[in-house]
Amino acid sequence: MYYAYKYRLEPSDSHREELDRHRDICRQLYNHTRYRLNQYQNEHGELPSMTTLRSELPDLKKWWDDLSDVYSKVLQTVVERLFDNLKALSELKQNGYGVGQLKWKPPREFRSFTYSQSGFKLDKKGGQTVLSLSKLADIPIRLHRPIPADADLKQVTLKKEPTGEWFATFGVEMDREPPEPPENPERCVGIDVGILTYAHDTDGHAVESLDLSDERERLEREQRKLSRKQHGSNNYETQRRKVAECHADLRRKRRDFLHKLSAYYAREYDLVAVEDLNVKRMMESPSNSGNTASAAWRTFLSLLEYKCEREGTHFVAVEPAGTTKECAACGVSTDKPLWVREHSCPSCGFTADRDANAAWNILSRGIKQVGAGRSESPPVETALPTGTTTVPAKRVVEAGSPTLKERTASAVSE
Repeated sequence: MYYAYKYRLEPSDSHREELDRHRDICRQLYNHTRYRLNQYQNEHGELPSMTTLRSELPDLKKWWDDLSDVYSKVLQTVVERLFDNLKALSELKQNGYGVGQLKWKPPREFRSFTYSQSGFKLDKKGGQTVLSLSKLADIPIRLHRPIPADADLKQVTLKKEPTGEWFATFGVEMDREPPEPPENPERCVGIDVGILTYAHDTDGHAVESLDLSDERERLEREQRKLSRKQHGSNNYETQRRKVAECHADLRRKRRDFLHKLSAYYAREYDLVAVEDLNVKRMMESPSNSGNTASAAWRTFLSLLEYKCEREGTHFVAVEPAGTTKECAACGVSTDKPLWVREHSCPSCGFTADRDANAAWNILSRGIKQVGAGRSESPPVETALPTGTTTVPAKRVVEAGSPTLKERTASAVSE
């Protein structure tokens, strides 16, 4: 299996200068390769192969002295990056999207470069862990979690964030396959995601959405200050970094919450059923699109999917239409506006929280889709009643995913 491990670098001022210099050389090479791509197409009537442009690098070094200062594998990955972008545009065009041409990269849009296969290693020097990069430097790195001993380091990508921080992301390959999902899953759960209550599942757990209102207010204040600065001045650059730090703070807290919540479900269950939400279409809706973007449902589902694959858990995305309207007990559909938070079936009298009813419908569809040879019907006594105490998102973040169930049980009993 292939994994990515991301760590913060702690470069000195001289290291930052060298990192920026190498990054800019790679950017210039990317733009030059783009120019050669268009030139070759005009001369020959077809696009060159990646090997053709990559074979020009030795000749380029004869007159472009700066290229000799960068490790050869890094230069090759720059050419590969151009063709990867070209392939992505081609796939979008095949899917019916209108696409243009590859654009020239200004400094602010080219933030990373990659060492592939060789030219890098983790080492110990002066009592601290450093990332040794060929033709660059030995840069201190903060290994907040160990890389598995049996992992094979394939590449490392160095990226400069808008805040000015540098990070190293290792591409790691492990010689082991993930466990196979069980044929007859026993521990099954359906999850309904929402705005006020982020996740409502069929085991009686409900997790509130993460409260980031203070962080958003701070971001708005810093953005107003930025709008009053003269563009391009030193004060503008200082304030721009503060705004970038606010964005980074929001992103990290949200992803930390989503990582822990998705890890809990992937580890605790044999089958996880969720709605296959079309978030892009929901974002285009004129109502509630801001809250939809803030919830980051697609990110949560993506994290949950790869974690389930890693843990050997069935991940099932079901058709979302009608999960809220249908009665989980008898299947009769009942229209209800968004502000009605209770499901009350006029046919069978089943009453439950609106989201709990939807979660049971999601689980039922998921089990049918997997074909596990069993059916799930929601016992009335296990469905969440309206007004059930939920788990604050802060508890998930502070405690981490392994103890979410215990925290939930204590919150419901309070």
